[in-house]
Amino acid sequence: MSTSASLPILQPGLLFKGKREAKRPIVLIGFQEQGNLGLGYLASTLRREGYTVEIFDFETDPAEICERILPLNPLLVGFSLIFQFYVLRFDAMTRYLRSHGIDCHITIGGHFPSLSYQETIDLIPDLDSVVRFEGEMTLLELADRLNEGRDWKDLQGIAYRENGEIIANPLRPLIHDLDDLPYPARNFETHEIVLGRKIVPILASRGCARTCSFCSIHMFYRAAPGKVVRTRKPPEVVAEMKKLHDEQGATIFLFQDDDFPLAGPVWQRWTREFLKELHLAGLPGRVIWKISCRADVVEPELFIEMREAGLYMVYMGLESGSEDGLDTLHKQISVEQNIRAVNILKSIGIGYAYGFMMFDPSTTFESIHENVDFLRKITGDGSAGAVFCRMLPYDGTPIKTTLAAEGRLRGDVINPDYSFLDPRMEAFYSALKDVVDVTGWIHGHRALSPQLSWAWNEIAVLERLFPPLPGMEEYKRTLRQITGESNEILFRVVEDLCRVYTEGGENPWNVDDLEERSGKFLDRMLFERNTFVAANQDVILSALEEQAMHA
Repeated sequence: MSTSASLPILQPGLLFKGKREAKRPIVLIGFQEQGNLGLGYLASTLRREGYTVEIFDFETDPAEICERILPLNPLLVGFSLIFQFYVLRFDAMTRYLRSHGIDCHITIGGHFPSLSYQETIDLIPDLDSVVRFEGEMTLLELADRLNEGRDWKDLQGIAYRENGEIIANPLRPLIHDLDDLPYPARNFETHEIVLGRKIVPILASRGCARTCSFCSIHMFYRAAPGKVVRTRKPPEVVAEMKKLHDEQGATIFLFQDDDFPLAGPVWQRWTREFLKELHLAGLPGRVIWKISCRADVVEPELFIEMREAGLYMVYMGLESGSEDGLDTLHKQISVEQNIRAVNILKSIGIGYAYGFMMFDPSTTFESIHENVDFLRKITGDGSAGAVFCRMLPYDGTPIKTTLAAEGRLRGDVINPDYSFLDPRMEAFYSALKDVVDVTGWIHGHRALSPQLSWAWNEIAVLERLFPPLPGMEEYKRTLRQITGESNEILFRVVEDLCRVYTEGGENPWNVDDLEERSGKFLDRMLFERNTFVAANQDVILSALEEQAMHA
């Protein structure tokens, strides 16, 4: 790998003044299932400067995408790739486009291409370039150079192959003022509708100050020069929310910030100003919102204020119920803090969701029992479905570097893996994975635990955006019972399989029996949910009609 000569650092706010005379459009392609704000910001930035931009969902059949973009004769095709597991699919897409007449410049951006540009260029040879890290200004300047027929290979933030050598130019600084960017384009369809209420993603900040060893996000924001965490001005965030509510009927906002601004006095002041702006705009009672944050920032006083301004759900990356596991993952938090945060949210009536890694490089059978005990403490009451996964060593993360140094790294760039310290653990993990996957208990939208979590999310929406519904408390008690019972069976499966691999004996759980139980839990949940909604459909429809009248 070679690096080009040092380039002058240009301030993003000083670039690109005036409209372009762009004769050819730009095509952007990425996953759109939950709304790709990354592509949205790229598109709106380009459109503001005079470019026509077409956005396509990567899940669309390549033949259809090719058929639709060929007549456009695009100036540039840009791909958005976050996770490395999809690299080969992106390679297949670029090869298809090239073989069917798309001969324009093709570039790619996202977490994985930014951190692992050499591997990306090797794995997707039909690329012309990689746009590294925050791409709005780099992609705009790349489009300008192509539009004007000028050389683009001296651009900041670009990597490419030339004469068999991969060149990485100096990185462009991160955008200092996020409010310099236009609101993101929202060309994606909003598939997530809860009882007629429209859900939209939104951002209040970029970056993460934390340093979790397994996470590529903080590495993404630390690699390029500039301030790691930047917040938008609270009035700007609320103005965007109000615009989306008034013009598109959005009532549920999902903040996609990696870590909502809550840690420390400065960010708490930001949050209180945000709450003040929400009240000034008259949005509490008309909209609700969800955030992601760490457990150590959850405090009753501030979160009650947030609840009164519309906060209805909090996602936390709890990750482990073992102190050793939290140390390995460099969470810089304790098991007790995680439990305390969940209990606070329960006590003040805010819903919660969580990420949890039952398995990590430090996992032992003792830590498995600790993790089950932890999950039992927070979800044993049926307040949320039990979920867990295995930590994966993403490219660019400290934990991948550590595993490689220890000789424990396995797999390849696309499917990274690692060896456990206890050789029995791999057999246990495989056995548990077979049971969980076969029975459809945890993974996938139609699996039991995600469906239970969806039902609890729907209840939170009903309680915050609809009038009081008769029978709600009884429905919640029933759902809590179903969730608690299903969680307990899952915990027992984990514990019993642990004993099989530590003490010997036969696996007491039959896959067919577990699949049947999972199906019965799901059928029972859906029956109770549908019965409750049907009994209250007149009230629900009336509330929706009233909203439409005021839209």
